[in-house]
Amino acid sequence: MVSTADPLSVTPAALRIRRVGDPGILSPVASLVQGRASSPHYVHETNRVLLDDTIEGAEARLCDVGELPSLEPGGPREYIYFDPARTRAAIVTCGGLCPGLNNVIRGLVLELTDNYGVAEVLGFRDGFRGLVDGSEPVRLSHDVVADIHNRGGTILGTSRGNQDPELMVTTLERLGINVLFVIGGDGTLRGAQRIADEADARGITLSVVGVPKTIDNDIPYIDQSFGFQTAFTRATESIKSALTEASSTPNGVGLVKLMGRHSGFIACYAALASHDVDLVLIPEVPFQLDGPTGFLATLRRRVGRRGHAVVVVAEGAGQELFAYDGAVDASGNARLADIGRLLRDRIQDDFAAAGTELSVRYVDPGYAIRSVPANAWDAVYCLRLAQAAVHAAMAGRTAMVVGRWHGRFVHLPITLATDSRNQVDPNGDLWMSVLEATGQPERLS
Repeated sequence: MVSTADPLSVTPAALRIRRVGDPGILSPVASLVQGRASSPHYVHETNRVLLDDTIEGAEARLCDVGELPSLEPGGPREYIYFDPARTRAAIVTCGGLCPGLNNVIRGLVLELTDNYGVAEVLGFRDGFRGLVDGSEPVRLSHDVVADIHNRGGTILGTSRGNQDPELMVTTLERLGINVLFVIGGDGTLRGAQRIADEADARGITLSVVGVPKTIDNDIPYIDQSFGFQTAFTRATESIKSALTEASSTPNGVGLVKLMGRHSGFIACYAALASHDVDLVLIPEVPFQLDGPTGFLATLRRRVGRRGHAVVVVAEGAGQELFAYDGAVDASGNARLADIGRLLRDRIQDDFAAAGTELSVRYVDPGYAIRSVPANAWDAVYCLRLAQAAVHAAMAGRTAMVVGRWHGRFVHLPITLATDSRNQVDPNGDLWMSVLEATGQPERLS
């Protein structure tokens, strides 16, 4: 993976985690961590995880090890800030659906109630909208979350779009919320930052902790986002169906459009997992349709040689082929042109112009992938993220997200998690693996 941010440009100050106060209450989970010498289990306040763990990164800094940029590790602390018996927590889910949302909700509720003994956990309905529309939140109990991890979607509902942070903080203050967990993507996390800043400006003690959700896997400084493994695993089923269709007809072409606005990770991993894809198109690698080495000519040659072909395209690929009309969605993101339909039409026209028989099967499984339950790997990851988020919040951390970096759970300031994105490196090993597996040219131009 590559981030549009340079780790060497990150300062230690940019990695500092805000606190609502100093921990002074013995944690209910202290018995689980006391006496354990291994840092993955017992997190001391002085423990740190290096942002860049390479020798080259250390040498470039020309400083002592203790001065290298490092992240606060996640996990339980011996002492916490909030008194569980007096704490009221809340959860909100925002943005598009993603496998694992219900797993995170359930993990938060069980960790808060069972291990910390938090008095009450509430859930706001329909995203940030539920903090401003006057609707009462739902009480999240054991019975409410008992089996939700077996379902896709989110029991709290979701929505897109910004809401007034002043109104949201007013609602949180009225309800006596001390800890707010926000599950969502970069736009949602920016909203969480505004909530934390507004509470701080008013002198309100409120811990705001994010669990980053992006099915595209494009949050920086996080090894992998939850739901990603489920998404590309489910996408392979669509690729297999496209292959079956394409290989069963003369000159068949299976065209599969997958998620990936700015980052082509799902397309790459699904193609590698299926190992039946001939061409992969992603946002990070521009391509041309026409010309002797363009996409259409390359596809025609592949079909001529094999009798069929399967193409996987990320939804954000090839946007340079369209004239942007300025349209945006409810989150303020540029509305993407439909690259899948363009490719389908141009493929049909190209084969017709060459007088070649063709059968195209176009598959867009986006919503089917987003709505499925998390697989076993993601279920484990979601639970551990939820546990890490509760540990951080109860210890008084705020304006941060939890994630895993170099195999360790860490705390990351929201500002750093939202100022860039992970993308597939056209010169990196992942894209090289795709080129090796598909046999496609390095450039379609």
